[in-house]
This record gives sequence, C-alpha cells and structure tokens, in this order.
Amino acid sequence: MPLSVYSLKPRFQKLLRPVTAALAGAGVSANQVTLAALALSIVCGGVIALWPERTWLLLLLPAVLLVRMGLNAVDGMLAREHGQASALGAILNELGDLLSDAALYLPLALVPGLPPALVVLVVVLALSAEAAGILALAVGAGRRYDGPMGKSDRAAVFGGLGFVLALGVPPGAWLDWVLWLVLLLLVLTAVNRVRKALEERTP
Repeated sequence: MPLSVYSLKPRFQKLLRPVTAALAGAGVSANQVTLAALALSIVCGGVIALWPERTWLLLLLPAVLLVRMGLNAVDGMLAREHGQASALGAILNELGDLLSDAALYLPLALVPGLPPALVVLVVVLALSAEAAGILALAVGAGRRYDGPMGKSDRAAVFGGLGFVLALGVPPGAWLDWVLWLVLLLLVLTAVNRVRKALEERTP
C-alpha cells in the first residue's frame, strides 16, 4: 500500500481502545457514534459556510477533523470488537463518510482566497475515490483503502490548510498548487483502488 496517514490507524485505535470499551459499557452503539461524527461535520461545515469571511473559524476544521477521525475509529472498534457489526452500520459508515467529506470541504469554496472550482473538483474526486474503494466489494474484492490520498490524508491536508489560513497566512498561488497536487493524488488513489480490486477479485 502506498505511503498514507491511514497506515497510522492501528496506533490510533490502540490509544482509543479504553475509551471504546467505556462507551460500550455505557451502552453507546457504533451507529450512534457514526451519526455523531456526521452531525459534527455538518455543524462545522455549516458554520464555515455561514461566515466564510471569518477565517479564524477555520481553526474548527483541524479540531473537528481530528475528533471525526477518533469517532470513526471508535465506531469501527465498537462494531468489530464489541459485537455491534450490522448491515445498517456498514451502510451508515460509508454514507456518513461521504456526506461528512462533502459537508466539511465544500464550504471552503466560499472562503475568500480559495479557488472555488478547484475546491469543488477536489471534493468530487475525493468522493469518486471513496466510491472506487466501496465498489471493490461489487467485484468480489475487499473494501479498498489504498492511498496516497485517502480519507485520513485529506483530513491532514485540509486540517493543515485551515490552521495555516486561520493564523493569517495570506492565500495565494500556493493554494492552487496544493489543491492541484491533491487532485493528482486523488486520481492516483482511485486508480490504485481500482487496480488492486481487480487484482484481488474473486474469479
């Protein structure tokens, strides 16, 4: 698998395992955690969309993305390690990720200095890359998470951009270069997922 932030997931899960056990003991379900992550993303994206000129609000982005990553790890462990896996949970997990990405990143197209067309294109390609990973299941392969620009990598990039812009770094041509690089890596990610799925598929 190409180098990706996703490779750090096992360590992240290890840190969150005590929290997961406590939530399971309190009767919290994986689906509730999934929906909480989606609600948090929608609220954060809504705040940015309502006040796009207040760049200090972009500090919400890295914070919410980190919390969302934690919630995503927790809901997965609740499902796998605490007997909460279900067909509905699998659907909510995939759909929640797609909607959360759209809710968090599309409002950035309204932020002054960010190129709207590039932001929208990044979101479209991000959703396409995730769809490629999900559709691997349709050809008899496993769900693909290959990088180099998976969900965790996008969170790192956009969280970093939000942090830098919120601190007052002026937008400029460098933002275009960053987004074009993300676009290229998203194309590679989709290609990697399709290729690996076809290699792995059941005859």
